[in-house]
Amino acid sequence: MERLTTTNILPNTFYGRRDDITEQFGIMWRQIKAPLIVPILKILVFLCLVMSIMLFIERVYMFLVITFLKFFGKKPEKRYKWEPLKDDVELGNSSYPMVLVQIPMYNEKEVYQLSIGAACGLSWPSDRIIVQVLDDSTDPITKNLVEMECQRWGSKGINIKYEVRDNRNGYKAGALKEGLKHSYVKQCDFVAIFDADFQPEPDFLWHTIPFLVHNPQLSLVQARWKYVNADECLLTRLQEMSLDYHFSVEQEVGSSTHAFFGFNGTAGVWRIAAIEEAGGWKDRTTVEDMDLAVRASLKGWKFLFLGSVKVKNELPSTLKAYRYQQHRWSCGPANLFRKMCMEIARNKKVSLWKKVHVIYSFFFVRKVVAHIVTFVFYIVVLPATVLVPEVVVPKWGAVYIPAIITILNAVGTPRSFHLLVFWILFENVMSLHRAKATFIGLLEAGRVNEWIVTEKLGDAFKLKSATKAFKKHRMRLGDRIHLLEFAAGAYLFFCGCYDIAFGNNHYFLYLFIQAFAFLIVGFGYVGTFVPNS
Repeated sequence: MERLTTTNILPNTFYGRRDDITEQFGIMWRQIKAPLIVPILKILVFLCLVMSIMLFIERVYMFLVITFLKFFGKKPEKRYKWEPLKDDVELGNSSYPMVLVQIPMYNEKEVYQLSIGAACGLSWPSDRIIVQVLDDSTDPITKNLVEMECQRWGSKGINIKYEVRDNRNGYKAGALKEGLKHSYVKQCDFVAIFDADFQPEPDFLWHTIPFLVHNPQLSLVQARWKYVNADECLLTRLQEMSLDYHFSVEQEVGSSTHAFFGFNGTAGVWRIAAIEEAGGWKDRTTVEDMDLAVRASLKGWKFLFLGSVKVKNELPSTLKAYRYQQHRWSCGPANLFRKMCMEIARNKKVSLWKKVHVIYSFFFVRKVVAHIVTFVFYIVVLPATVLVPEVVVPKWGAVYIPAIITILNAVGTPRSFHLLVFWILFENVMSLHRAKATFIGLLEAGRVNEWIVTEKLGDAFKLKSATKAFKKHRMRLGDRIHLLEFAAGAYLFFCGCYDIAFGNNHYFLYLFIQAFAFLIVGFGYVGTFVPNS
């Protein structure tokens, strides 16, 4: 066989100027662009346009539904039977259902008093409610403080149980599952769940429990979140915009049209019989709440979103905490979709229309397509067309559809409409991590089961002092410097410079601004700006 050399493989022109690396790369680029890069990029553009259309149709559909509901829809009290629970002279308090209130927590030193105090302050017959604190804390000081707080409320006549485990198997799902195994829970009909930073109003149970009492087909009543620190900084304001759309549109539409939506893991009341029939809590993914909701729905149970009832809670106010949260919220649903897709398709207890809604709309479009298309299209493919002018993205796909989707997303938070540009840039930056987490979930690889509790700072009145206390922690190099954002920002900046020098796509302004946004987040500064109201 004739001996192979680099001369046999590479053309002579490649060696025209050995010392000129730039020219060598230019020659190589021209040789692979036409046969390889252009076809691949055209395929990616086509796929991204298809996904954009899917997301566009989904957003328009939900907008039309929510508009109809706003003007012509029936309130929950009209769609389901609702009557206030009244005293029974003969039965006394036994006429009221027994309610369990679960508070799972893990080293929640800053907020444990808030959540326990709010749960113990719920207005309900004292002999018909049990407050259960599920403490998985590993910090002995925090553990002791939580136990003492439970004892303090117990001395006031509150029926409160302090439960601990000797391990953290299953994390939150494991704690909730173990909590339901105690003998005193057998007398309970419903369970209200609140994360450690959630503070329900005293009348929370009076608004939610009657729906479950009078409608045996309902398994869950989910309340809306209200943020005590939304005005703390730009980071929290941008989170508010995304979450308000989730609650005011996605949850409302799912509740009104299909009686199905994803349980948010907190600020909701479950029928314990529905949890047991669905197979109980499972820790196979990091979204145990969504897992339970899907399994309960497949058993024929219905859900109700009660937007008029709001529960105060805290948004992550550090970029590090938010990144961990978004990884879990993106990776978990994708992984659950992988595990349950065929189970949903084969289910015979729900209608075909509901199965299509769960598989296509709820999971595929919102939990997979939305994350992937944002990053791949707007951060990778669209800038790449500057380097490959042979590939053209139609204006309707590059401008019109994204603009309409963005405006529809902003309807949930009218007060922050002036921050829309910042929200777009930040969402594009976070799409890098969401897309990465989505692929990890779909492929079940790497950090698929990573669970890191979201850092909390405490009461809104303590936020200023707490923020100062955490400033040194935020300034650590590992927390402030994010290499992935720097790499993406450098790529966008290069594409912008190329567009000015050689291109004709005129995307350079978008590329420079988006590159700047990546660099800001790369330095960890997004949480330091305080926007005007």
